Amino acid sequence: MSQAVQVGTILTEESPVTTQFIGLDNEPCSGNWSLVKALDGFALERKIHAAGWNFFFIATELSGTSFGRPGEKKIQDALKRILGKVEGQDFNCLEVTGIVAKHFLGVPYTTVSAHSRHIQQSCQLDPIDQRRASRRTGVGLSLA
Repeated sequence: MSQAVQVGTILTEESPVTTQFIGLDNEPCSGNWSLVKALDGFALERKIHAAGWNFFFIATELSGTSFGRPGEKKIQDALKRILGKVEGQDFNCLEVTGIVAKHFLGVPYTTVSAHSRHIQQSCQLDPIDQRRASRRTGVGLSLA
């Protein structure tokens, strides 16, 4: 991964929505998650709305911590912990909202905070079972 994760970075799960319909320029990050290039949350939201879709912000903050000297590797480790939490919720986007490096009793650590986001056509957030089915089958996410 060449692009550094910073506050405002958006990650999307690979899907027909992001690759075909909305046409996001992504860079692989971790597993089936990719970094959205050159767009922050506000710019991405404008692009999604222009395409006739909706971009939900989930208020619950997620965080992950990685112990050791602060740096890109520690941010990646903390982000992987967050992505594990997001997968259980079946949301297809994540926005990094905070990166903090601190020390506790002389031990350095980095905490990354993020909020789940979700791209879908409907203006009401789909229930988790419907989001899960859409992820597995791609139903409701294609252009047809």
